[in-house]
Amino acid sequence: MTENDVSKIIVDVCYKIHIRLGPGLLESIYETVLCHELIKRGLKVERQKVIPVFWDDLVLDIGFRADLIVENKVILEIKSVEEVSPLHFKQLQTYLKITHLKLGLLINFNSELIKYGIKRVVNNLYE
Repeated sequence: MTENDVSKIIVDVCYKIHIRLGPGLLESIYETVLCHELIKRGLKVERQKVIPVFWDDLVLDIGFRADLIVENKVILEIKSVEEVSPLHFKQLQTYLKITHLKLGLLINFNSELIKYGIKRVVNNLYE
């Protein structure tokens, strides 16, 4: 399964969650339900995964945590905010570079329509 195949499933699940729960709940609710729904679909999901930074012989645990990593291919950063800031994109770009993964989705469930709340962030992904 490619990154794009995984992301199609994720987007579909996000749509179904957003239709049922609507916008504006706490991030933790969306994260928990999304994790549950992805696992139900047979996907491997890691939740609140620590992302260390490696430098020479050092392993720096500086507090980076990915909300969800799906199939070890796509990082999900989940938000429920009025407006996504450039800092949220930078956070996801950092996680992608450190992990060498190629695709991340920044998902803001506090959007009127979920299609406006999902942004793709790529790191050397060739489609």
